Amino acid sequence: MKIPAFGSSRQKKPKSSRRRSRIQIQSIAHLHPRIRKLLDWMVTVGSVVLCLLLLPTRLPGMELLGIGPNWLLIWVVAWSVKRSVFTGVMAGIILGLLQDAMTAPHPTHALSLGIAGLLTGLIQKQRFIEEDFISIALIVFVMAVLTETIFGLQLTLIGDRKIADIWTYYQRVALASAILSSLWAPVVYYPLNRWWQKLKLAQHS
Repeated sequence: MKIPAFGSSRQKKPKSSRRRSRIQIQSIAHLHPRIRKLLDWMVTVGSVVLCLLLLPTRLPGMELLGIGPNWLLIWVVAWSVKRSVFTGVMAGIILGLLQDAMTAPHPTHALSLGIAGLLTGLIQKQRFIEEDFISIALIVFVMAVLTETIFGLQLTLIGDRKIADIWTYYQRVALASAILSSLWAPVVYYPLNRWWQKLKLAQHS
């Protein structure tokens, strides 16, 4: 006798969540376009600043072999997955320059993050991968390995260190960064993607 009640309660939850989401979209749609744009800029810039602050942070569960998640790479993937290739490249270059300002300009992070934004935009443009948490985590994993490899290549070209030492170290770094970044990717991707989706629906409502 309890089975129908259980099924009906499960059906009510999606309706209430959809209703709540519709109310939120309508509340955003009622705002002036300039205010919506200002809010979007605040969310976007605020999330970038938060990722920059998290880069040197090592909280429990956020460290593997002394390496933390590549928060800026996660942000670039989250940004580029639904935007044009050019926009993804520009976001990667800008965030790479910001990371250079916090660390060192040589070698630069702008090159690796720019390529990550380029490839993410190309992957999504061709619709090779569906947009869900597993797919985003997979993209972040691959891009983390790629960006660390590009960074290692830059160090090799500079030539002030032994090549064997560089690649022995960056093999560990690439794997640790890829694992942690892919695991933490939904933390950045989900709220940002949800906000951008609501903003887009509000603009067309």
